[in-house]
Amino acid sequence: MITVLTGGTGGAKFVDGLRQVVDPEDLTIIVNTGDDLLWWGLYVSPDIDSIIYMLSGKLSQERGWGVRGDTFHCLNAMGQLGQETWFNTGDRDLATHILRSKMLADGKTLTEVTAEMAGVLGIKSCVLPMSDSRVETRVLTPIGELSFEEYFVKRWYQDPVESVRFVGASDAEPAPGVIDAIRSADVILLAPSNPVTSIAPILAVPGIREALRESRARTVAVSPIIQGSAVSGPAGILLEADGFEVSIAGVAEFYQDFLDLLIADSQDEVAAGVLRQSGVRVHCTSTIMRTNADRVALAQVVLDAAMQPPSEKHTLEQA
Repeated sequence: MITVLTGGTGGAKFVDGLRQVVDPEDLTIIVNTGDDLLWWGLYVSPDIDSIIYMLSGKLSQERGWGVRGDTFHCLNAMGQLGQETWFNTGDRDLATHILRSKMLADGKTLTEVTAEMAGVLGIKSCVLPMSDSRVETRVLTPIGELSFEEYFVKRWYQDPVESVRFVGASDAEPAPGVIDAIRSADVILLAPSNPVTSIAPILAVPGIREALRESRARTVAVSPIIQGSAVSGPAGILLEADGFEVSIAGVAEFYQDFLDLLIADSQDEVAAGVLRQSGVRVHCTSTIMRTNADRVALAQVVLDAAMQPPSEKHTLEQA
């Protein structure tokens, strides 16, 4: 059994590779919901949607989000009516948000809604939100505090970041199945997602980080940082704002209390050598996922590295 913690476009690409090299029924995917927002009165869960669309073959590969071949007639009409249109919601995508909002209004939990949607779309993997409670990632900037989507999509992450917080996390509970998925996993994988705003919201839900620390499964993280820069998006900016070095060493430190193995890009072989001297296990390979073949290759390498004979939990040995 493989449990994946994920969020963002890099996470969706990585899961796409995994589902092609293992039985999808052996995958449990715990998804960040800190990006969730109300848009035109509808409940939108961007990271859950990306995973569901990807697993069902509906994800737009060109954009990396939304539905393949979607149209934007409603978005254009809303703009003509004077409404905000910075969050690019397609017409088919809107159907997902309308149905989710209706089901939530009918009293179902986000976990139940996600499971029903996945079932209708024929998805065999288990897709779990990190929590049924509302947790919101907020980014403090000189112009004020922004939701993550405002910071990332509306303002193109151009504002200097002073801090990041997860509103509601301390009072949240893990969604049903999340802790069991961590405890029963043979391997736990952290996708090459933004550590601060895609993985940290999951870790901020009480009980999840503790379960990772206590797990006897091999816990492996794929670095989204290559040679001191993020592969895409604001991961580097946010790591630095959170007090971490923008490097594979910073990623390892971010996950240090439960990390068994870090997967880094081959371009970071020198940095990996230095990191190994401090006791961190690092495996280098090509981590850039430009094509489907890249995704499959990375997933296979990560699983092969994770399946190496286990050492004592948290005893880090030189790779």
